[in-house]
Amino acid sequence: DSFDILGDGVKELLVGRDDGALEIYHFESADDPALRYDHAFSESIASIQGGCVGKDGYDEILASTYSGWLTGLTTEPVHREGGSGEELKLSQEMQSKISSLRNELEHLQIKVLQEREKYQQSSQSSTAVSSVPVFSVNDKFTLNKDDASYSLILEVQTAIDNVLVQVSVVLFLL
Repeated sequence: DSFDILGDGVKELLVGRDDGALEIYHFESADDPALRYDHAFSESIASIQGGCVGKDGYDEILASTYSGWLTGLTTEPVHREGGSGEELKLSQEMQSKISSLRNELEHLQIKVLQEREKYQQSSQSSTAVSSVPVFSVNDKFTLNKDDASYSLILEVQTAIDNVLVQVSVVLFLL
């Protein structure tokens, strides 16, 4: 995407890569873009978009990942510093946000524990049915012309609880 995230009237180039790298390039001169910011995600980026989403007056970059996570990077200052001996005071709005997020996190943690317990009980039941989970796989097989090698990238979306089998691959060269 292209979006003026720096607010200088010139659109920056927003790049999301297969290896999880998010990069922002600024066009300081007409010829060469300069890397202004980069961030590494743990999975490939499927799409990227710049705009104003969360709070008026603060631009953001939204990136969606292969597994469907949506992450936002904002220009809104999140850290506030006080001088020596000053106590940091949060606005009522920020305190409310923090409290809401804490409540939501506690609710989700309880829900995860309940679902794990429910799964454990159903898997030990005499009526339980064994099934192999379906995995969505994002794959990429590319030739590296410089050293005449192939690069195979496999990305699998699954919960860590589903990782039961360790697979090893042996390549034979003829």
